[in-house]
Amino acid sequence: MAKKRNKLVMPFLKWVGGKRQLINEIEPLIPTKISTYYEPFVGGGAVFLNRQPKKAIINDYNAELINVYETIRDNVELLIEELSKHKNEAEYFYSIRALDRQEGFDALSSVKRASRVIYLNKTCFNGLYRVNSSGEFNTPFGRYKNPNIINETVLRAVSNYLNESNITFMSGDFEEALKGARKGSFVYLDPPYDPVSKSSNYTGYTEGGFDREEQLRLREVCRRLDSKGIKFLLSNSATPFIKDLYQDYEIIEVGASRSINSVASKRGEVSEVLVRNYE
Repeated sequence: MAKKRNKLVMPFLKWVGGKRQLINEIEPLIPTKISTYYEPFVGGGAVFLNRQPKKAIINDYNAELINVYETIRDNVELLIEELSKHKNEAEYFYSIRALDRQEGFDALSSVKRASRVIYLNKTCFNGLYRVNSSGEFNTPFGRYKNPNIINETVLRAVSNYLNESNITFMSGDFEEALKGARKGSFVYLDPPYDPVSKSSNYTGYTEGGFDREEQLRLREVCRRLDSKGIKFLLSNSATPFIKDLYQDYEIIEVGASRSINSVASKRGEVSEVLVRNYE
């Protein structure tokens, strides 16, 4: 009998392209029997934390993000204590934001670095994790009255889940993260999306971006997974380019509201696709 999921295990960060609003479309498509769950672009982890697999390989190119997951698992009480020291003030915000531009940043403890990411995420404009081409966090201060910087209940619930389960965290290339996948595994892929228009090209949560060459490389990885009999489910934007790339598989079009555009009138419902290679 499957272990009951804990509803308090949920995303602790707001992330670009987060899947919370599409969980009801995605969840029924995930196979019930999975030996190992793989998610090579975990981001805010909405699908992973909703599914709560007992065994998983979780990866993201963003090393600071993966450090947050590992710190929640290994040092949640120290993290909560560190988060309580932060102030919701512009001058303080910019001093914390600037740390990754200064010497000694790499010497900061994993707890201080994780605390910094959560604090900036909760207090920055639009709760948007964004880095420049040098990998430096560059979102401005959000001016919220009472941001929920410390959600102790959720952090402890996620920590308990990670400690009770066999979860391996990696920070690197998606292809590397999938090398151990075997038949019986399941792979959920949520890469940076193919831009709907030139102005909407949002790949700023890791340095280096994710262009169409990368989308083509990802499609080749999907073909290899398929040839090994490994089930995958992929999310992306419903552009002609993506629909053409995955025409050999089942494509389900869904709507998701998006709020990362700086122009309010351009936020709202956008079409996305869910691609799968199984019934």
